[in-house]
Amino acid sequence: MHVRIAIVGAGFGGLGAAIRLKQRGHDDFVVFERAADLGGTWRDNSYPGCACDVPSHVYSFSFALNPTWSSTYSPQPEIWQYLRSCADRFGLRPSIRFDTDVRLACWDAAAGHWRIETSRGEWTADVLISAGGPLNEPVVPKLAGLETFRGETFHSSRWNHDLDLTGRRVAVIGTGASAIQFVPAIQPAVARLTLFQRTAAWVMPRNERPLRRWEHTLYKRIPGSQRLMRMIVYWAIESTVIGFLRPPVMRLAQRIALRNLRSAVTDPALRAKLTPDYAMGCKRVLKSNAYYPSLTRDNVDVVTEPIAEVRPQGIVTRDGVEHEVDTIIFGTGFHVTDLPIAERVRGRDGRSLAEVWQGSPQAYRGTTVAGFPNLFLLLGPNTGLGHNSVVLMIEAQIEYVLGALKTLDRARSIEPRAEAQGAFTAAVDRRMAKTVWATGGCSSWYIDTTGRNSTLWPGSTWRFRQRMKRFDVTAYEVTA
Repeated sequence: MHVRIAIVGAGFGGLGAAIRLKQRGHDDFVVFERAADLGGTWRDNSYPGCACDVPSHVYSFSFALNPTWSSTYSPQPEIWQYLRSCADRFGLRPSIRFDTDVRLACWDAAAGHWRIETSRGEWTADVLISAGGPLNEPVVPKLAGLETFRGETFHSSRWNHDLDLTGRRVAVIGTGASAIQFVPAIQPAVARLTLFQRTAAWVMPRNERPLRRWEHTLYKRIPGSQRLMRMIVYWAIESTVIGFLRPPVMRLAQRIALRNLRSAVTDPALRAKLTPDYAMGCKRVLKSNAYYPSLTRDNVDVVTEPIAEVRPQGIVTRDGVEHEVDTIIFGTGFHVTDLPIAERVRGRDGRSLAEVWQGSPQAYRGTTVAGFPNLFLLLGPNTGLGHNSVVLMIEAQIEYVLGALKTLDRARSIEPRAEAQGAFTAAVDRRMAKTVWATGGCSSWYIDTTGRNSTLWPGSTWRFRQRMKRFDVTAYEVTA
């Protein structure tokens, strides 16, 4: 079956692209979703305490505001429901093929379109939009002896809701954005919680409150009032980017984070374990009012010794101590710089994205790749953020794709010139070299196997959005 546009993934990116396509009169598209329901990251991550760490007012589509968020920071069930309601509101479900995994997508130069092999048959498409997202394939570390463990193990993004943690001895490996949410949620129920920390995180207070009934009424009756609030929140968050781009400015925020730590943790030994030894912002800055207090409880141990091996009854650290546990929960993140979809997309010369990238993803404006005609990546290389909502980046990229489609109305294919892509990547790298992500003295998941930060955009969302307003056809090879 042939369609004009094929979209891979039904999360924020895929749904946003589908909505904007329909609004612009493009109806000949299909969305491939490997799961039985839509939602992406917000479908998969259903662990206790899961919520967004970006304010609700900016974590939604600008063309589909939600006036009824329950809180200034939205919990996972509400975000997932918001995405499902968007699909219904804009009539997307007939265009979504659920339980359909894209196994391979190859550019057919002779035919001038993509050949797509899925778990439910073959398709062809003139345009391929990859919206799989960077936070969908969990990473589980290869620990010696893990296969011998007799208890329960799972990753936080594949939470085992059938397992009652009450009274269990739980090991949590990882102290990132997921762990700081589920650790306080499960701590009161478990008999013992042993937190294995490789690197301490910078944790800022979370300025959270319920949204009141009068606010819901105001936003429903006067939509402009919510847009005004969205703009205020946006610029308040956007202003914080200066600390990431000019590391000395971040010292003020560091003082706030250290004061937060001192007020919550009075034990000097524990506080020392939880004090980062790198510049704030080098790793993702976390927000929580409950994480530090939960670690001070009598049933919690914070272990900073590296893990040596896993045994049937527990975990042994390098100092020889065996920590007896019956459950291991991994809060160890995702495959971000080695996206699995990169193995499945093959370009003009038959090579996959993974083969072309060689461990360091690169794309022109984070969206298109030389040698891969009519391919568009949403949240591609160097479009992630350390300070604001990625939904803003997704929308900017979608508008860029819509501009490209106008060119494709009178052309067979387009792809960025190699020199344009190279110049863009070089400019990103030069700007990145001065940021806290490069100078902060840490090792983070932003960095790929070559040592390059191929994840983040080294600037403001405002600047990125301005650049993406116009499709710059002169940077492309256009086949008539």
